[in-house]
Amino acid sequence: MKTKRLQDIENYIISHEIVSLDELCKKFNVSKNTIRRDINTILGTGTIKKVYGGVTVADPVLIPFSKRDTSNQAEKIAISKCAAQFIKEDDIVFIDSGTTTRYIVDFIPATLSATIVTNNLDVINSAASLPNIRIVIVGNVYKRETNSFISLDNQNTFDKFNIDKAFMATTGLSLTHGLTNSDFLEFPIKKEIVAKSNKLFVLVDHSKFDHYTLLTYLNLDRIDVLITDEKLKNEYEIYCKEHEIKVYQTSEENSLDNHTESGYKQSHK
Repeated sequence: MKTKRLQDIENYIISHEIVSLDELCKKFNVSKNTIRRDINTILGTGTIKKVYGGVTVADPVLIPFSKRDTSNQAEKIAISKCAAQFIKEDDIVFIDSGTTTRYIVDFIPATLSATIVTNNLDVINSAASLPNIRIVIVGNVYKRETNSFISLDNQNTFDKFNIDKAFMATTGLSLTHGLTNSDFLEFPIKKEIVAKSNKLFVLVDHSKFDHYTLLTYLNLDRIDVLITDEKLKNEYEIYCKEHEIKVYQTSEENSLDNHTESGYKQSHK
């Protein structure tokens, strides 16, 4: 029981990047003394460090991909499944690096023909088994910590690309800071792709809302479709409605009667 709680606490801190002790006590329904003891144990893994009043990840850029992928995995798979339904015949799509977007290819029909542009190694490996998918790889340096290719040897790489749809991930999402990322070498790829894409899909689970990291790569008003796992807070609902952002949420509370033709509830039209 304690071992599972420790793992859950570590995953929660990794997904949020910085949290207070009070937030952890409330989330895991334990006393402050208990959470302090748990934090002291987790410190030994090297993934987190103490800050005033709380804890943060030791280095957001260096968190092992395997650890980040365990956080909210079921929700991420459901989000990817929803996103895959928007990929149509002959589309040219970009699939971003990240622990949510990596599952999209698992739900693409084997008969569908499309071009996937990506820097995500998991996407590359999965797409390689689909005979009708053309794969274009971007990034010239492999980064083990994120299981992706980063850095561009030529800043004009994307000038010749025409992207129909981009499926983007984010480390944090907020009304004030938009979509954020911590990696200076991934940042140029994200910026170039969102500038070249006709339609932008953002895949984000509930843990990423109201959080931000060092670099903003996209303002929220540029999003066309937001796919998440839970109902949005009121302020996000209002923002999306005002900016005509279509929202799909995949929580199990949706009844079949409320599903759109894509198979998921759409918050507004």
